[in-house]
Amino acid sequence: MRQGFIVLFLCTSLFANAQKTIVESEAMRFKAQVERDTEALKVLLTDDLIYIHSNALTERKSDFLQSIKTGNIAYHSMQPEEGRSIRNYGKAGISNGIVHVMGILNGNLFDIRLRYTAVYIKQKGIWRLVSWQSTRIQ
Repeated sequence: MRQGFIVLFLCTSLFANAQKTIVESEAMRFKAQVERDTEALKVLLTDDLIYIHSNALTERKSDFLQSIKTGNIAYHSMQPEEGRSIRNYGKAGISNGIVHVMGILNGNLFDIRLRYTAVYIKQKGIWRLVSWQSTRIQ
């Protein structure tokens, strides 16, 4: 238990120094999703996260982390496209953009472009995702 606490503390400290903007946090989160790094995601996501996938599946933080950990969803790549819009409101911010996502969901390959809205809040110096909603672009 103590070791886990130390690791979480070190990760939080490193994240606070590594990312100062929403764009940096988003890049770290996309990378963590691709690498199935649930420890990093625990830091980059708020405890009350609501993650709405493009198929309308809605997950809380624990469900989302479990889906990634078990491989129920495996992201192979998440590449944001040019033209992302970031609006900052003090300790809250909104990112709107398009991301090209490739992976496997329930054993089925997918290769899709998503238009998304992501809401971030700054907690203890770290921009954390509090809400995600995406829509598939045909």
